[in-house]
Amino acid sequence: MIIPFQPNNPTTKERYAMMSFALEAEDRIVDFPNIVELLNPPPDITNIAPPGSCKGIKIAVLGGGLAGLSTAFELRKLGFNTTLFEAQEERIGGRVYTHYFDKKKGLYGELGAMRFPVSHNVTWHYLNLFKLPTRPFVQTNENAFIYVRGVRVRNDPEGRNVQKYIYPLFDMTPEERRLSWQELESIAFERSLMAIPPEIRKEILQIKETYSRQINLADYYNIHQMMQESGLSDGSISMLSNVSPSIGAFFYRSFFEILAEIYGINFSFMYEIPGGMAKFPNAFLHSLLQPSPKDDYPHISPKDLGPVDLKMGHQIMGLSQCRGDNTVTVHYRRQGQPHIQHQDFDFVVCTLPFSSVRRLRLDPLFSSRKMQAIRILTYISAQKASFLFSERFWERGGPMERILGGSSVTDLPINSIWYPSDHAVMLRKKRDYYKKSYHDSYGCSWDLNSSVSPNVPGVLQASYNWGQDAVRLGNIPKPLNIYDITRQVEAVNGLYPGSLDPLLLDHRTVHWNTEPWFWGAFAFYSPSEHRLFSKVAITPEYNNRVFFAGEHVSVSRAWMQGSLQTGMMAANDVARACREIF
Repeated sequence: MIIPFQPNNPTTKERYAMMSFALEAEDRIVDFPNIVELLNPPPDITNIAPPGSCKGIKIAVLGGGLAGLSTAFELRKLGFNTTLFEAQEERIGGRVYTHYFDKKKGLYGELGAMRFPVSHNVTWHYLNLFKLPTRPFVQTNENAFIYVRGVRVRNDPEGRNVQKYIYPLFDMTPEERRLSWQELESIAFERSLMAIPPEIRKEILQIKETYSRQINLADYYNIHQMMQESGLSDGSISMLSNVSPSIGAFFYRSFFEILAEIYGINFSFMYEIPGGMAKFPNAFLHSLLQPSPKDDYPHISPKDLGPVDLKMGHQIMGLSQCRGDNTVTVHYRRQGQPHIQHQDFDFVVCTLPFSSVRRLRLDPLFSSRKMQAIRILTYISAQKASFLFSERFWERGGPMERILGGSSVTDLPINSIWYPSDHAVMLRKKRDYYKKSYHDSYGCSWDLNSSVSPNVPGVLQASYNWGQDAVRLGNIPKPLNIYDITRQVEAVNGLYPGSLDPLLLDHRTVHWNTEPWFWGAFAFYSPSEHRLFSKVAITPEYNNRVFFAGEHVSVSRAWMQGSLQTGMMAANDVARACREIF
């Protein structure tokens, strides 16, 4: 099989060709129509009610992340009077968080979302609507390093370096030693997916009251247990958790979450937004603040669009429904002011993560099962560090040495280092397909763009880690944590201790567990939580007046797709409720 070329700004046809290739490579092209359908945008809100038909109806959208922005964008089509509350004063976008190191915004690091796959159709719907440019995000680079227990190897596609130099560090069986680490990973994960019939597999991307036995079984086991059930030895499981640190970080989370990633081909043929992912929420914001954004609403008259009142720096303190007309009172406080304000709305869409909803005062409480979901649904810890260097040391050397995009992984606390893709160019040469692990791109080759030089400043994602390592590294006070990260980056890249200190110009870190209004990076359910709470989490409350959206209540948890898709779904649900009530 010949790997498709990844163009900038792919068309839908080109994206579908890449999706088809990825599914054919995994012998499950039969899943293609189901994945397309289930990851598509829901029917447009104007199919539920005519444009401008909800004028004067007041709605509050809680949270200015992508879920809240897409909700407000869709509701505007029907003329709703929308108030968008955002706790932060400085920026919009939630966990889409680009930090710019220079005023020209040419040097930046992604402290939140940094990539999206070709399969996420709702994400591409809005990217195309706002005409945002996209370019390939290099997910895997064979020149990058795997650094485990003090042994450093290149990430060769066939996994031979790991077999030769890292396998001896672990107590594996002779049969396992004859397989590449990618093949062992496939045994642990992909075989379980393929054992589920296609018509049942599609339930992975559905929100249902009840699921088939195979889906519930996957949700019953944690990842470590399922790896054991696959027949892998403890030595192989330990090796994989070091070579793929994301596996070790999520050991005791639901195996269903891994199936969802594989089924939706979430790590095949990935893209990014040149200039920073912050351009995405800013495109929404620019549109919402325009009185007549004709290009964004091409078939709707400006007079039918509803107004949007953006309240930045307004913290939601609680919700109540005590009036006879079923309106919902939003209690909020503006930053810097001690007193709590109140405002009544006909509907509310809550896009706040449940970790934030947990602190709200609710009168009355939501349903018992919803309150249980808010209390216990699992959010993963994550920490990121972006370092600005005066030169790109990782791009130096010959074609077999320089690293253009992709990541190096390690058993050190930083877990992974991500190299920028902005200087990378995909080689236009035919190449045989080789089997990669579920979380990697296919075997594309990348090299240095001939028009650029490594002798210019660049931003390295010096650390991206999860779980306990994120908690521990994230809680180390500065400047000690910067010192630790720098030393570990040197170790992984084979540099002398202290050699990067003269090159380090600036840095920015975020520990999502301690980030105000988030208190967790993204939802990654523990065993049985999907079965028990996936439907409950998104079910409306307060007599069908409070609706929910966000990646945590979606089928694409941890992705922008989940936020955007549930935002559109919540807007449609509000439109249906409005049609029934008013």
